[in-house]
Amino acid sequence: MIDAIKRFFDNSLAGTEQETSDHKAERLRLASAALMFELLKTDRHIDKRETDMLRQVLETTFNLDRQQLDAIIELAQQEAEQAVSLYEFTSLVNTEYNYEDKVLLVENLWRLALADDHLDKYEEQMIRKTADLLYVSHSDFIKSKLRVRDGN
Repeated sequence: MIDAIKRFFDNSLAGTEQETSDHKAERLRLASAALMFELLKTDRHIDKRETDMLRQVLETTFNLDRQQLDAIIELAQQEAEQAVSLYEFTSLVNTEYNYEDKVLLVENLWRLALADDHLDKYEEQMIRKTADLLYVSHSDFIKSKLRVRDGN
């Protein structure tokens, strides 16, 4: 399965008309993971607590085993480095996620941003921009931040 994912993502996140539901799910996981990895790079310092939280969030959210997790993180890092804008990832999420899934993604971004006990202004700005691109309401943006900050 890992080789299939790598082949699938060699050039881009774009799907095809013959795309299977498994490939679509993998594209969505990768887009979500790439957004998360993009957030880690925002403050120009990737803390071990943040990378540990990234692994935990991806494992929990997508129910991945260690091998799948390693592959998704590696691919997400590559995609994030090649991406021109957040829109490349958020457009896929908008197409495939329901509203509750989008709020969960924003909440997971907060988990990553707060993992090192320091919220950088650029991290918050990136999460806000992502939430806007995902059409997550401002009240849900704030509620998700407070839920994560307060440990709920």
